[in-house]
Amino acid sequence: MTDTGARLRASAARCVAQVVSGRSLKTVLALERAVFADPRDRALLEAIVVDTVRHRRRLESALGHYMEKPLDRRDPCGHSLLLTGLAQLHVLALPAHAAVSETVAAARLLGLGARAGLINAVLRRSQREGLPDSSDIAVSESHPDWLIENLKTDWPDDWCGIVRANNRIAPLWLRVNATRVDRATVAEALREKGFEFFLPDCPRNAILVHNAIAPTRLPGWDAGDITVQDLSAQLAVEALAPKPGETLWDMCAAPGGKSAQLAEARPAVMLLTDTDPVRIDKIRDLFQRLGLPHAGVVLQAWDATQPLPSAWPQVFDAILLDAPCSATGIIRRQPDVKWHRQAKDIGRLNVLQWRLLKNAWRHLKPGGRLLYSTCSVLKAENADLIDQFLHQHEDAAVLPLSERFGRVSGAGRQRFPGDDEGDGFFYALLERK
Repeated sequence: MTDTGARLRASAARCVAQVVSGRSLKTVLALERAVFADPRDRALLEAIVVDTVRHRRRLESALGHYMEKPLDRRDPCGHSLLLTGLAQLHVLALPAHAAVSETVAAARLLGLGARAGLINAVLRRSQREGLPDSSDIAVSESHPDWLIENLKTDWPDDWCGIVRANNRIAPLWLRVNATRVDRATVAEALREKGFEFFLPDCPRNAILVHNAIAPTRLPGWDAGDITVQDLSAQLAVEALAPKPGETLWDMCAAPGGKSAQLAEARPAVMLLTDTDPVRIDKIRDLFQRLGLPHAGVVLQAWDATQPLPSAWPQVFDAILLDAPCSATGIIRRQPDVKWHRQAKDIGRLNVLQWRLLKNAWRHLKPGGRLLYSTCSVLKAENADLIDQFLHQHEDAAVLPLSERFGRVSGAGRQRFPGDDEGDGFFYALLERK
């Protein structure tokens, strides 16, 4: 047993407790990771926390089987420590002695010495018996009931595959910065360093890296040759097909991956907006790292549901609306989405999506193109919303998208999580008559 191992388990329990209480997994994990200098410790911490959150409902069900009386709700760290212990044993399959002994030691570091015997007993029992099976897929695959029901309604032939894909670990996708280097050159640099990768036919600048590694350690990162961007996110910009000299608006631009991809098309004017000034600064930092030109690029904190100020460009050749959504297509990357999102949120998101669509249409030139996309797999946010918009706007026409953008869904195309190793995304390309 090591002191570092116990501290790491204590950090994992604190992270999980905060996620259960409603905080962002990404935020709390970043804070706890910073405590550990060794990248191997940071990687293990992340693996324990992410897999505990990913499989939370199944692990909760197992605790109910092992314990006659659950821990007091006023003891969230003790409860979360038990969950992380089960995840270490049954999901990550870590060596049992270290997983149990260091989790018990973590209880003492957390001021839960009185719980140490109970935690040891529960984990030892789980070793003997294994995790109990459940015939309820919502339990066995750790999803909330409302999401299972929505997926069954929307995708009666595919919902089970979507649920299972949500629990797989997402791969690392890169996009090559075509303003600096070509994909073949980046691929050769990866090959020389011993990395394994795959080059898809589409998107043309995408690379799938098979190695588990921080992207900042890849060759070409510091030079601005590459950035992280999922295949499906890259396809959104390819669907819009920006052309040199056009005027473009990326309405919900942060964190900036699609904005950078748009900038590579050399637009005459490009407006990038987001409601959060801090996120706008991060886009600016990304552009600087990639060495992208700032001429004609306007970055502004702005609520894109509102008409644009008169001092800014008023009409655009092409608009990208990657709308705020339930994020149900990227659960494999953000497993806390399953627990933080609720059924009632979809109606609220629909209102926001509708307001953004209406404002986008106000600022689109006749003959201009609007790409509406989400990282959702729910029809209420995608096909149903676009069908309603088309019904109310006679000046809107649907432009066809090929099957590489997914299966037909209403007037658009839908990709499921795991399709070609990409995230779940929806795309609809509209033209203003």
